Amino acid sequence: MRFDKKKLLVLMASAWLSPALAANSAAELDSIVVSSDWLGEPTEESVKTYPGSREVLTEEELHDRGALNLEDALRGVNGVQVLDETGTGILPNIGIRGLNPLRSERLQLLVDGYPIGIGPYTNVGVSLFPVTLPSIQAVDIVRGGAAVHYGPNNVGGVLNLVTKPISREFEQSIRERITIAEDTGNAYFDSYYRASGFVTDDLGLQLQVNLQDGEGFRDHSETDVQNIILDAKYYVDDKNELDMQVQYYNVNAELPGSLSPSTYRADRTDSQRPFDTYDADMLRGTLTWTYNPSSNVEFQWRNFAHKADRTFDFAQGPGFSFDPALEADHVADSPRVFHVYGTEPRITVNQGNHTFMAGARFVKEQVSFDVNRLTLASNDYNEVRNWNFDTEAVALYFSDSIALLDDRLTITPGVRYEDVNTDFEDRINNTEDENNTDKFLPGLTVGLQATDSLFLFANAQRSLVPVQTAQVTREGDVANELAWNYEIGARSQVTNNVSVSGTLFRIDYDDQIQFNRTDSVFENLGETRHEGIELTADWQATSNLALGVGYTYLDTEQLNGENKGNELPNAPEHHISAHLNYVKGPWQASLTGLHVSESYSDAANTEEETANGSAGELPAYTLVNTRLSRDFNLGGNNLEVAFAVNNLLDEEYYFRGVDVSPIGRLPAPGRSFILEGSLDF
Repeated sequence: MRFDKKKLLVLMASAWLSPALAANSAAELDSIVVSSDWLGEPTEESVKTYPGSREVLTEEELHDRGALNLEDALRGVNGVQVLDETGTGILPNIGIRGLNPLRSERLQLLVDGYPIGIGPYTNVGVSLFPVTLPSIQAVDIVRGGAAVHYGPNNVGGVLNLVTKPISREFEQSIRERITIAEDTGNAYFDSYYRASGFVTDDLGLQLQVNLQDGEGFRDHSETDVQNIILDAKYYVDDKNELDMQVQYYNVNAELPGSLSPSTYRADRTDSQRPFDTYDADMLRGTLTWTYNPSSNVEFQWRNFAHKADRTFDFAQGPGFSFDPALEADHVADSPRVFHVYGTEPRITVNQGNHTFMAGARFVKEQVSFDVNRLTLASNDYNEVRNWNFDTEAVALYFSDSIALLDDRLTITPGVRYEDVNTDFEDRINNTEDENNTDKFLPGLTVGLQATDSLFLFANAQRSLVPVQTAQVTREGDVANELAWNYEIGARSQVTNNVSVSGTLFRIDYDDQIQFNRTDSVFENLGETRHEGIELTADWQATSNLALGVGYTYLDTEQLNGENKGNELPNAPEHHISAHLNYVKGPWQASLTGLHVSESYSDAANTEEETANGSAGELPAYTLVNTRLSRDFNLGGNNLEVAFAVNNLLDEEYYFRGVDVSPIGRLPAPGRSFILEGSLDF
């Protein structure tokens, strides 16, 4: 099925807006403020009545727990698996509920509600991540119930990174941070500046600059990052608001890569990949128009665009092998250039006990995909691939939240329609191909405020992951991936100081695609199942002391094929986290702990490690972080000085290789020390 997509969006927007305004002029309903954002504000209060599993990491939690980077901050979240590839946060590997964490390609990553994937439909793997921790106000982790409103690629959930808002009064912040790796003495510097405020009653501006430079904890890890963000908010009148963001992000980095098992045992901070580097930049912009004719209607038109360029340089041994123990014969580079544009009108209307939400999205992606290879012996440089991908995608979605039992029960049926069309051109061999898919993705969420202190929820939603460009360009089985995600859970405020929650979940996956690093091909694992339970408890023990614990039990299984009955890769069975926070006057101390059980690194569940480290069981590990800070009053301004220790116990553990260094052990960071000072004025 194909549409004239641009005309369709205009017609739908007009069709939805006109009756909404007409309803507003005639209705005399009770004032209920509605929002066209299904998730709403990322606050602890909004989480309490969300009909699905959800957690919010607040600015205080991101700031006060001594995290190295955003990946590190997410480690303690229930059901989240993090593989640290660089120690600097430039290439995150985040997975949820046993879904593959490599390149964070199994969850919908958003920034302020906008998709941040370098190719939102056909390049969902995060091989360019234009986010740094200091610019983030909160992280909203939604594991279920959001697939109708945010898609595609939300099988594992939605992770929304919320940047710092523009402050009403003018204010500035300066922060300097130094991370020192104990094993090597390498230092990594992180400088941040923010100026924010309203220059008139109606116009607010904000500038954020984050510069990072230094080395990670290993050899061959020099990294340089620039992240510059300009925000503007303009209140046109009392009904219209414009929000704009322009960002430039640039990173240049050496990649230490994987190690052979023998080299890892000799010196885990070493690097056997001297040619591996990473260079990327992105210029992106967003523009949002919000129209509120009344408290019962909100119309929003969201637009986004980016131009991105990222290149990996990587070594290959004889037979184009990625084995780190082999001397390099070739050095390849893989530049990719992305031009992406998207537009999404959406509207929410409240009438009686119904809250209708409807939206449409059109996204266009153009990707140039090249690979070139330098033969070291002869110094010959040849073009290996020259591919072009053009994708147009339309999504339509609608939901109706029906409030019953004096608004204590809300039932929300909804449906999303995705139509994705990709044209592929091989410019070297002069061949063409295409992949077209259209799917209806239904969903249902239910939330019940059973008592003043007990909230119950259940949901079932279907999700889609279209065929990716990386799959098209390699040998192996590929397919559009579909999955059903089910949840049932409860949250309870047991006392004023104690809250608990529990969620049972299940994911039924069709045609799950995994990369086989041993054979360097994508393989279709077919049907898979992920199920388990997530539990949390938080206790404000005294006015000074807060404690919290979380536990996830995960069971995964491949349901057909040659590996039937095996577990999924990178899917640890047990995930236990705990945190303690103590405040006394200007002093604040925190302690966090995490234990993750062992897991397999391949679909075959290989237990004995292969000679080159391409497969084998991954070890369990326990991490402890601690931070101590003190606030000072400096002429009426706040100065904070902090000292933190990351991986306090100096736990040694590893994962398997990633992307351009897929074979071997990938060491995780050892103990490091963080010195930090920040001034708000």
